[in-house]
Amino acid sequence: MSTSTAFTLVFFVGAAPFWTLMIAAPKWDFTKRVMSTPWSATLALVFWYIYAIPRLLDLLPGVLKPTLAKWQEITANPEMLTFTWAQIIAWDLFVGRWIYLDSRERNIHPGFMAPILLLTITLSPIAVPLYLIVRKSLTRTTPVEPVVEPAVPVGAH
Repeated sequence: MSTSTAFTLVFFVGAAPFWTLMIAAPKWDFTKRVMSTPWSATLALVFWYIYAIPRLLDLLPGVLKPTLAKWQEITANPEMLTFTWAQIIAWDLFVGRWIYLDSRERNIHPGFMAPILLLTITLSPIAVPLYLIVRKSLTRTTPVEPVVEPAVPVGAH
């Protein structure tokens, strides 16, 4: 498989099906079951393993002592850029998964969530704080007072 094809498949195979479920069918039980497992964000990492493992000796200097020059060198190589892309796609999906699950738990309307999830796919550093603002403004902040039943004396019916 060509590196160009792998680069494209990282998203379309490794992440797009999960994003589609979260955005198009957020209330479907199947979506919740699939997204409830953290393993849902790991399919994109298959590409990372395929492209990174054989190049670990080239990658290690970039992560152990990162410099701009080293990362320019790393990302100039199509195979190295492909596994970097796979890591970004997997991370965005993991973050999107958290946003999806948290929004479902808080019963935030899917109409609010679809644009935020779409933004997470493309620009997660903008989407995360936006979601946190939406989450805070749409979630009850005052504690709910518990309902206390009046005591019934023993023997009274």
